[in-house]
Amino acid sequence: MSSRKYSYIVFMSSFVFLVMLFAGSCKSVLRDSSKDKIAGKNIDKQVEELLAKMTLSEKIGQMVQINDFDGVISDELKQRLRDGKIGSMLNEIVPEANLEIQRIAVEESRLGIPLIMARDVIHGYRTIFPIPLAQAATWDPNLAQACARIAAKEASSAGFQWTFAPMMDIARDPRWGRIAEGFGEDPYLGSCFAAAMVRGFQGDDLSSPDTIAACAKHYVGYGAAEGGRDYDTANIPESLLRNVYLPPFKAAVDAGVAAVMSAFNEINGIPATGNVHTLRDILKNEWGFDGFVVSDWKSTAEMMEHGFCEDMRDVAEKSIIAGIDMEMQSSAYGDYLEELVKEGAISEKLIDDAVRRILRIKSRLGLFEKPSIYSAKLPGKPNEEALALAKTTAMKSMVLLKNNDKLLPLSKDLKSIAIIGPLADDPYEVLGTWNRDGKPEDTITPLAAILDMIGGDTEINFITGLPYSRSKDTSEFAKAIELAKKSQIVLFFAGEESILSGEAHSRAYLNLPGAQDELIAELAKTDTPVVLVIFAGRPLTIGDIAEKIDAILYAWHPGTMTGSAVADLIFGIESPSGKLPITFPKTEGQIPIYYNHKNTGRPPEGKQLTMIDDIPLRAYQSSLGDAARYLDIGYKPLYPFGYGLSYTQFEYANLKLSSDKVKLGDNIKVSVDVTNTGDMEAEEVVQLYVRDLVASLTRPVKELKGFKRIRLKKNETKTVDFALSADSLGFHTNEGKYVVEAGKFHLWTGGSSEAELMTEFEIIE
Repeated sequence: MSSRKYSYIVFMSSFVFLVMLFAGSCKSVLRDSSKDKIAGKNIDKQVEELLAKMTLSEKIGQMVQINDFDGVISDELKQRLRDGKIGSMLNEIVPEANLEIQRIAVEESRLGIPLIMARDVIHGYRTIFPIPLAQAATWDPNLAQACARIAAKEASSAGFQWTFAPMMDIARDPRWGRIAEGFGEDPYLGSCFAAAMVRGFQGDDLSSPDTIAACAKHYVGYGAAEGGRDYDTANIPESLLRNVYLPPFKAAVDAGVAAVMSAFNEINGIPATGNVHTLRDILKNEWGFDGFVVSDWKSTAEMMEHGFCEDMRDVAEKSIIAGIDMEMQSSAYGDYLEELVKEGAISEKLIDDAVRRILRIKSRLGLFEKPSIYSAKLPGKPNEEALALAKTTAMKSMVLLKNNDKLLPLSKDLKSIAIIGPLADDPYEVLGTWNRDGKPEDTITPLAAILDMIGGDTEINFITGLPYSRSKDTSEFAKAIELAKKSQIVLFFAGEESILSGEAHSRAYLNLPGAQDELIAELAKTDTPVVLVIFAGRPLTIGDIAEKIDAILYAWHPGTMTGSAVADLIFGIESPSGKLPITFPKTEGQIPIYYNHKNTGRPPEGKQLTMIDDIPLRAYQSSLGDAARYLDIGYKPLYPFGYGLSYTQFEYANLKLSSDKVKLGDNIKVSVDVTNTGDMEAEEVVQLYVRDLVASLTRPVKELKGFKRIRLKKNETKTVDFALSADSLGFHTNEGKYVVEAGKFHLWTGGSSEAELMTEFEIIE
């Protein structure tokens, strides 16, 4: 038995998580309840007075959300509004209908309670910013906050007060299509971006006319679906749930998120929508969340398909007991809650709690006083501020994966360029998944931006080669090869269409769709260097193609300013600075693959490994002294978490700690010198990782604990400091308790999760 002494400290979860966030470059701020006053009115008092006037039927009406997007207000809908039978609507995109619906609710119902009008504003409204996974690749939460702020301004002007974002599901499986909507695989990075987007949507004052309520989704474990199949089962031990999947939601709650959405999946046999443990015990009671919980689209009714509920009456009962305050689209609440209360199956106090939460958010939004509920107008073309932000975010999100012989950046003096690929001049697909309100006519494509940048002295030889990304039509291959041969460089714009990622779009094979691989391979056989730019909503398995070509820029789905961002990077106006928020597998067989894995009893690192081709014929049956990996692919990813090249080089040195011993409750100062040793001014994301070497529960081989984005001129050196709290180095046990244990730790700094500059320290009692 180990002689190591353990010291356990159990904290309130909110305090622990704040400590964790302050260790790096992102912050989360607890919502200040003292701001719950609008126009001199105390919100709690306003809510209680209104609640006391409501009939049971009117209360239940506040818990009902319905979908409407055709602009037609039927007589039935009008009567339901007058009777107070609806509390929220989503997807009413016709401004005139939006206004009329609100007018009826306010002026013709008994109590005049406004509706919350909702819309999926995931990564922009009219101005489309990079998909959330791409925003995470900036490693700059301030940019994500600014993007959400613009989106809130545009959406609120159209008459919406609520968005179903941000999505903060931690995902370790790129087969899952919804990985595009989240912030990647790491709970620390994901927490930073979750809090930032909440602050962006909601602003400093939720009652301001240009703010909208945010909704943290999907609570919880949705990204852990088996096989990466959307909506599928998740089995998550309590310690894993709390250490990996819950932290971003806690960060959102601490940032004051107005609403939380329950997930489609089940967790350990209990659907997330009917899960008392996660919804009531953790979210509402332990964390003190005082907003409201909305179900996902018909996820209440789907509990019958799960085999958890017998009928819709059972659905209503189990949903309200679990803590679902508002039902999206399905009808269990409207049809059965009143009956359940009158029969004594559930207490009216559960109804009161749910309605109180909904009214509280409506009051915080200022809907009872907000004149903007009587105004709605679709925003016009994106303004200069929005376009500049979209371009900056797109540039900082793109990750340079390969750059042989410093092929990039290109000179503007090239005599000829071949621009090839199905996404070179497509203004729609680069907008990405969940683009509901962006306009392709606003998009600047790569072809348009390059033509604008290099003028008329360079010959541009353009052909798509394939009519669209999934096409297997090879009829233009010969022409594409001919254009490549007569050009000095090939820029190939590949990827997957926006519809191939996002909800319900899981993929078993993650290669480039259609005949793109085949065309790129043929172009690589020419003597012309090939630069591959990939637009996608997830990591793709591009290892075979990567070996054949000279440079790869991973651009995700960058949004409205796609072409301008790509052109500036390709021609060296700015250096790429994006870093991967998700590990790239070599092949689907490695999935799940993520940097913060466990060491196992037979770690492969540093061992002489036997590969499949090394095994003698009819070899003696043994383990061959091997380790935790695959015989045919090894254990390394194609590209690790945190990875990204630059047009310059950065050198890390002088890693120092203020002390090699730190007491529980104290901080340790970490500093490292970073030097730009190349020829170009550029930005670097400095990353801090730790490892707890021995613990009562085994810990990951590395965990991100801080990051800072810095800009360095040629030959410039900066000392980067981190304040690392000992209290942020704990973990949750299988009993749900947060503990910090004394013992030794390793610490690394560098430009990716494979950072090698290391020191060590010890937490002491």
